[in-house]
Amino acid sequence: MTAQTDEQVDIAAAAAAAARKPGIFRRMGRSQSVIIGAALVGVMLLIAIVAPWLDTIDPAQIDPTYRNRKPGVERMITLPGGEQVRHVYWMGTDSLGRDIYSRVIYGARISMVVGVTVAAISVIVGLFIGLISGYIRWLDGVIMRVMDGLMAIPGILLAIGLVSLWGAGLFTVILAIVVPEIPRVVRLVRSVVLSVREEPYVEAAISVGTPTPLILVRHIMPQTMAPIIVQATFICASAILVEAILSFLGIGIPPETPTWGNIMAEGRVLFRIHPHNIMYPGVFLAVTVLAINMLGDGLRDTLDPRMSKRI
Repeated sequence: MTAQTDEQVDIAAAAAAAARKPGIFRRMGRSQSVIIGAALVGVMLLIAIVAPWLDTIDPAQIDPTYRNRKPGVERMITLPGGEQVRHVYWMGTDSLGRDIYSRVIYGARISMVVGVTVAAISVIVGLFIGLISGYIRWLDGVIMRVMDGLMAIPGILLAIGLVSLWGAGLFTVILAIVVPEIPRVVRLVRSVVLSVREEPYVEAAISVGTPTPLILVRHIMPQTMAPIIVQATFICASAILVEAILSFLGIGIPPETPTWGNIMAEGRVLFRIHPHNIMYPGVFLAVTVLAINMLGDGLRDTLDPRMSKRI
């Protein structure tokens, strides 16, 4: 009777401890990395969405009479409707007289589109292939050798090859970044599936004749969500950085499209004389990548049961 009472006390204590353990959203709310990273990412997304209403002008408008002006200079400009307004060049102008502030703000759109699109495609495709590779044993060897081959392709060389075939553009850049990222997601998902498929509840589902697709979707895929979410944030940050590098090298987005990489590439020649041409897009790029990485680190610490004990 005493042993049974002690066992019941242990069970009750464990249940009480589980009830006191903060939920996932409460743990996120306690993580400074998640709060700061999410706030900065939200600000960048908001800037990209409301760019036309942030005192910007046409980022492609050229004015040779106002080349390489310092930040803060003012002048009267004529809007498309003929109205005369006073405009402040908050970040100065580049070597063609274009407003750097407008180009940086509109460049956030390209960076966010590339980052989110690459992360979404990589996760969706990688999750599907990884589930199949990890669960269906006879396909595992074939799929992983293909993934190893894709990982061996340098992203820069792939981008050069795609640009030579299809020309520079947003689609080419996204494809060049997605191809090397998919195998990384596949390997991550596969490692989770290899461990989860040996769990008793999966074996029980197999023994009662549950169809394979239902087992993958209902029992195995939920276990991959936490690492996939964290990986998606790192892919997003990496994609934004790689797009800037490709544009800086002239093999990414066409120069007439305002991107942070293009702005820095055009200003590198006069960097010593007019550093603002590179400084402002560089700061936006660094803050965005840092914010996404902070968000990813915070999510990793929150979603990983071993790390969440520290929060």
